[in-house]
Amino acid sequence: MFPCKTPEPPYYTVIFPSARTEEDHGYEAMAEKMETLAAQQSGFLGIESVTDVNGCGITVSYWASEEAIHSWHHHPEHQKAQVAGKSMWYKDYQLRVAKVERAYGKDF
Repeated sequence: MFPCKTPEPPYYTVIFPSARTEEDHGYEAMAEKMETLAAQQSGFLGIESVTDVNGCGITVSYWASEEAIHSWHHHPEHQKAQVAGKSMWYKDYQLRVAKVERAYGKDF
């Protein structure tokens, strides 16, 4: 579901804007695998991701704590994906971690 539902703050977010390379090189399959694996991690709250036709995108994941983010960052399978991302999938990227202190939106 987009946008994903998150609990009442506070919680943490990892913001990952990126510019992809031209070739897939297994990226889509790995992205699906990482999303499935992340969802199994303690403290995972949700994820939102969009990419435009030029390969520029942003992925925002939500976590219960900084410890949960740290554990995900150091997960062995995620580490492999990070290495591949640096070597063949991303022309550029940034990683930003923030604490969400206030959130609101349309009530459904």
